Amino acid sequence: MPTTPVVSRRRVMAALFTGVACMNIAMAGASTAGVLIATESPGPGWSGVPSAAGVLGTAAGALGSARLVVSHGRRRSLLITYGLGSFGALLAAAGAVTGLFPVLLVGLLVLGLGNGGAQLSRYAAADLYPDERKGQALSAIVWAGTVGALAGPPLIAPAARTADLLGLPGLAGPLLVAALVTAAAAVVSAALPRSIPDAHPRTPETSGSEGFAVAFAQRAVRGPLLAMVAAQVAMVAMMTMSAPQLHQHGHGLDVVGWILTAHMIGMFALAPLSGRIADRWGGRVTIFAGIGTLAVASAAAVAAPTSHTAGIPLSLFLLGYGWNLVFVGGSSLLSTQHRKLQGTVDAVVWSTSALAGLAAGPLFALGGYVLVAVVAGVAALIPLVALTDH
Repeated sequence: MPTTPVVSRRRVMAALFTGVACMNIAMAGASTAGVLIATESPGPGWSGVPSAAGVLGTAAGALGSARLVVSHGRRRSLLITYGLGSFGALLAAAGAVTGLFPVLLVGLLVLGLGNGGAQLSRYAAADLYPDERKGQALSAIVWAGTVGALAGPPLIAPAARTADLLGLPGLAGPLLVAALVTAAAAVVSAALPRSIPDAHPRTPETSGSEGFAVAFAQRAVRGPLLAMVAAQVAMVAMMTMSAPQLHQHGHGLDVVGWILTAHMIGMFALAPLSGRIADRWGGRVTIFAGIGTLAVASAAAVAAPTSHTAGIPLSLFLLGYGWNLVFVGGSSLLSTQHRKLQGTVDAVVWSTSALAGLAAGPLFALGGYVLVAVVAGVAALIPLVALTDH
């Protein structure tokens, strides 16, 4: 079996880790700023649209990045997607400054392209290791989001204050920070080797012969994919509406920031534990654990939808970790698939969850945060049918 030199492996892992961390910082601030801008104008019913724009951009970025990987390699793919993402953040900031909501949406869409490239980095990490260590490898890259959890939301308030001092709208600040850190991700990715080593070399001509429809017909692909879609839908819906919920109850950006930090810590900090579970007991067990955790998160939000000290932080933390378990478990099962299929899977996951972002706003306007949490909990349970279908 081919092995990857330890030095090369560490160099690649460090660069991938840093790029993903930067993108998580960028998306945390930009998405929150976009939601709050939409809540103020054009109104709460539009509050899910900025998040949906970023998610759709991520879907397009995952699909395009996978094609770039096959034709030009992972290094060039990341350089292109991160570069586009930085430009998108600047465009979104321009939309915030000028008050042009459509420009903000286009900017968030383009920023999402960079996030799409970052998401596929976990498969690059898995490629470096043998099968029995793939779960740990990809979870290490997912764990990079912990940096975003610790640095992203807390930067929102100071970035807004700095923008105010410069005579700009406060919510333009997080978008400008997003542009800077995404550009930093591109710079770091330039240090990647031109050809990233692969522990299991695969030729696109042989491993990619099946189309996505044929692959989806296979239970080994269908179950993990549906679980990842459902977890993403549940997570996006509740996370997106948490900021408007807190805002409506009189809490400022500082409270929004630390509660989103709790959520993002749940999403990423325990990823190594999820990877160990996946390597030891398998991806299916990991997915089942994640679905159960998502259900508990939904119940906690329903029980205490206005508590900014217990109910909402606990709910969002569990929501994040439930998503993490499903994400790592599903990715470990799909890590041996062809690279184009991996990109298509991510595109399907993110595209579907964009519907959650779009639907979350009207649901919130109709029945408040409780209705959003109930719908999210039900959505998380749906894949149990496919996963238990023998």
